[in-house]
Amino acid sequence: MPGEMRIRIWDVEHGACAMVQHVVRTPFGEHGGRLAMIDSGHGTTFRPSEYITTVLGRNRLDYLFITNADQDHMSDLQGLWDAGIFVPVVHRNPSPSAAAMRAMKEECGPLTRDAERFVQICRGFNGTIAEPFNQNMGGITMSAFWNTYPQFTDTNNLSLAVFIKYGNFKILFPGDLEKSGWRALLQQPGFRAELVGTDVLVASHHGRENGFCEDIFRYFTPSCVVISDKAIVHSTQETVPDYRAIVRDQGVFVRTTMKNRHVLTTRRDGWIQLTVYDNSTYDIDSENGG
Repeated sequence: MPGEMRIRIWDVEHGACAMVQHVVRTPFGEHGGRLAMIDSGHGTTFRPSEYITTVLGRNRLDYLFITNADQDHMSDLQGLWDAGIFVPVVHRNPSPSAAAMRAMKEECGPLTRDAERFVQICRGFNGTIAEPFNQNMGGITMSAFWNTYPQFTDTNNLSLAVFIKYGNFKILFPGDLEKSGWRALLQQPGFRAELVGTDVLVASHHGRENGFCEDIFRYFTPSCVVISDKAIVHSTQETVPDYRAIVRDQGVFVRTTMKNRHVLTTRRDGWIQLTVYDNSTYDIDSENGG
């Protein structure tokens, strides 16, 4: 279907939240199709449940992906239910059972309301999907890969690695995969094949050093890397030079700043939006002009 894909990576500080939608421009304005969201983190000035209901005027989130079962990736998960938003489809790593997920989360203490909701999702969202993502998003498609439980028993390396594709454009959301998790996924031929041609990488584990795996860049060279994180307070956040070194020489042109960039960060740029057109070219805009 003619139109464009819009992906907005929200500034949720040390967290993760992105929205994906197919948009068609008409003489009468824009028409947005089904709405997908990758992770449900929130920040000081942005909460996805409020944005969906008050700004978008919607009471339905068609597809939700939870890439990592930690609080920063789902701090507004229960908020979606509290706001009366209907969520018919949730994608997560299907390997851990609800009981296994509860046990992993309880190792860190009592479950939050969001974690309790996620355990319920693990128990209940396991049936046939009536309206699959790849057939109902206006030409946007996805593929997902994961490590299995109990091969890994930590939430980071059980992250769901999600590729979102439109035409020849491809972006990867890898959750909080650490080096060992990346290397385990690289044992899967399908994952290695899907890495080829990836244009944009959302840095694993918010740009932390333990999420940087040089091995994956044998299969693709991104045009840019996006880091979703708060202001630098730990030395493990200082991976921008590492990512800059593996990005294509020219980087990407950001219309907001009129500059070429190799690494964009929500802590500097605010929200970051990619608009991908039918011919697979794309523009990048950001909230801040710094």
